[in-house]
Amino acid sequence: MSIVIEDLHKSFGKKDVLTGFSAEARDGETLVILGGSGSGKSVTIKHIVGLLVPDRGRVLVDGQIVAELSQEELFALRRRVGYVFQFAALFDSMTLAENVGLGLRRQRSSSDAEIHERVSECLALVDMEGFEDRYPSEISGGQRKRAGIARAIATKPDYILYDEPTTGLDPVTKAMIDNLILRLSEELGVTGIVITHDMDSAFRVADRFAMLHEGRCRFYGTPDEIRTADDPVVRGFIEGRPELMENAT
Repeated sequence: MSIVIEDLHKSFGKKDVLTGFSAEARDGETLVILGGSGSGKSVTIKHIVGLLVPDRGRVLVDGQIVAELSQEELFALRRRVGYVFQFAALFDSMTLAENVGLGLRRQRSSSDAEIHERVSECLALVDMEGFEDRYPSEISGGQRKRAGIARAIATKPDYILYDEPTTGLDPVTKAMIDNLILRLSEELGVTGIVITHDMDSAFRVADRFAMLHEGRCRFYGTPDEIRTADDPVVRGFIEGRPELMENAT
């Protein structure tokens, strides 16, 4: 199982966001897509689930070209992809159990008892046993992130897409979320894509990096390779040294 992004182009009006981005999330690995704000990270992952159609290039999931799928095939694909939103996106009027079980209820293939059991399993996986009856307003930001991850894994996806999973969290809570991402990869075998500009978090979870810069892939490789990269743009970004990037081509 893999996600392959090939020569992806996407513009909005006169603004070119992606101008030939390519990368691959390999089976069982976690790919971290790096890039500054507005670099096209979120636009990229929206192509993976068919929320956007490329102007040129393609995205393949398990060899299927996403943009060529029928509506029914696209719905089937989305059931295999868990999505962790930047700010968890939990519904305030629902308990955590109702939030986590939302995707299962929409699938209409499980009984109430089965949904209850699966919700409890998923909350346990993110170390939130006994939180089923609480509302999002009653828990911390880090707990909301973990509940969002529980919801993403409830349908037993093959892939999980994480949109800035550590934004707004303190260092200790960030480390907890990173460890959780690693655990899910190891215990569930899911293939993950994390988009972030948090380098500490990125180095904790990444098997491979793809760096988006000016719409293209500036770097693709392992954590060891990115640490020793000579490219001043790559070095400037991961070291937080904008002066290295200013005069680079």
